[in-house]
Amino acid sequence: MKQPVYIFSDGKLQRRQNTLSFADKEGKKKYVPVENTSDIYLFGEVDINKRLLEFLTQSEISVHFFNHYGYYIGSFYPREHYNSGCLILRQAEHYLDQTKRMALAQRFIVGAVENMKRVLNYYLHRGVDLQGMLDTIEEASVTLTQQSSPETLMAVEGNIREVYYGAFDLILKREAFSFGKRSRRPPQNRLNSLISFGNSMMYVAALSEIYRTHLDPRIGFLHTTNFRRFSLNLDVAEVFKPTFVDRMIFSLVNKGQIQEKHFSDMAGGIFLTEKGRKIFLEEWEKRLHTTIDHPKLKRKVSYRRLIRLDLYKIEKHLLEDQLYEPYVAGW
Repeated sequence: MKQPVYIFSDGKLQRRQNTLSFADKEGKKKYVPVENTSDIYLFGEVDINKRLLEFLTQSEISVHFFNHYGYYIGSFYPREHYNSGCLILRQAEHYLDQTKRMALAQRFIVGAVENMKRVLNYYLHRGVDLQGMLDTIEEASVTLTQQSSPETLMAVEGNIREVYYGAFDLILKREAFSFGKRSRRPPQNRLNSLISFGNSMMYVAALSEIYRTHLDPRIGFLHTTNFRRFSLNLDVAEVFKPTFVDRMIFSLVNKGQIQEKHFSDMAGGIFLTEKGRKIFLEEWEKRLHTTIDHPKLKRKVSYRRLIRLDLYKIEKHLLEDQLYEPYVAGW
């Protein structure tokens, strides 16, 4: 099975015959076999060249870039090998037709909200008093299918998420990781820093899986398609963030794997240190490789595979073979 490669050091990444070579600033080299590599994540200052990018394109390997603070800034997305003209036309058709666009946009948000409720129920059954928040979310979620535009839909989802985030302090019960309010660029406390970093990794994981389907990541439905960015991965990530990212954050903090010392105050915000990012990403990869029993396939599948399966369901929806039903956690 192919694995992602994470590079935190500064140095140079280049092609060496039919493999990859990374040399750090001291000249120490490490070789990376392309046949075992799915994606490359660059957190350090890494020099690359055209010859390398051509090789990565041939090998169907994406490169994801992060800045000094751990913010995702963009991807080198090789030439599409699986794109289908028919499916791209269907994506565009469903985006331009407001009724069809809303049918998908609502399903992404309904899936996200259902997974938020599953997370809260999980901790409710472990003694955390979250029933009032669950009732509030249930009441608000009734209006999701009544919305007529992505903007109003996201406004309702924003209100639901605000209630959901209010549960984080009750679940964590750690003053050093108190939530306060949602802050992004830059995050103003440790918990917001973890959420922002985790969400970024979820967006990239979704993008990586889209690349291996017939879908075009530039045409989303909930998030507006524009000239600057991918949007379908943002749509898909909404469904998975509660169970993939939030549950993992609760585990990392409650088990003491992530502590106060793993954060630093920079540029007016709070960010994970390199050590903190490494701890997070090690757990992230474990989570993506964890397998569960799939109720319909009657076999075990990894968390990463669940993303791909949702993308296949979106393809079927676009081809009008089957309505898209987003993944909802079974616990």
